[in-house]
Amino acid sequence: MSAARRPTGEALLDALAEQTGHRFADMPLVQMALTHSSAPGAKFNNERLEFLGDRVLGLVVTELLYKLYPDSPQGELAVRLSQLASGDTCAAVGLEIGLDVLVRTDAGLRGSQGQKTKNLIADAVEALIAAIYLDGGMEAARRFVLSQWQKRAQALSRIPRDAKTELQEWAVRIDGARPVYAIEKREGPDHDPLFTVTVSVAGFEPARAEGRSKQAAERAAATAFLLREGVWQLAEAQA
Repeated sequence: MSAARRPTGEALLDALAEQTGHRFADMPLVQMALTHSSAPGAKFNNERLEFLGDRVLGLVVTELLYKLYPDSPQGELAVRLSQLASGDTCAAVGLEIGLDVLVRTDAGLRGSQGQKTKNLIADAVEALIAAIYLDGGMEAARRFVLSQWQKRAQALSRIPRDAKTELQEWAVRIDGARPVYAIEKREGPDHDPLFTVTVSVAGFEPARAEGRSKQAAERAAATAFLLREGVWQLAEAQA
């Protein structure tokens, strides 16, 4: 995460207004949305807001997909929704709007890289969406979500291929065996776990990846395997 100085007070509200299009009236709500549970001395954090924001994001993106793809069946819409509401997409949005500089967190996490940092930023994005919803109503939240997700939804004209399905089909073609997934470790609190998973295919080195759920870690490990072996190109993994 960036080591840039974190703005406070009116400067913080100005920064958020510029990046989100919403001018907050409730400063305590803003502070809560931008406070991670690891922040030293914090009397509150953004976990409850994250829970609410995830639902608001899901509703707005579901409505967006329903309108963008009128001929798509439910299954295809669900695949697109999973991609757009994922932690990776939320983290990408957070980095684009500079949220990494604005979140209060433990100094060690602020200077780190990797999946834990991505999770932290993704959680802050969901909390921020909830804060906009509570401060300005559903239309304010919808405007912000659409400003960041509409272009991403339009780019998903091709259905993203599920990495685990792709790897399974590839492995069967190679030697008739199925990939084997194993949980190496589970870290973090119950509300925000981090799983490390390996996937093995006979005759190949295992691939390892992390995720906020067992399923997400398995998909990430399958993606890493497919990229390493040249089955997928990077553009396919990002689709």
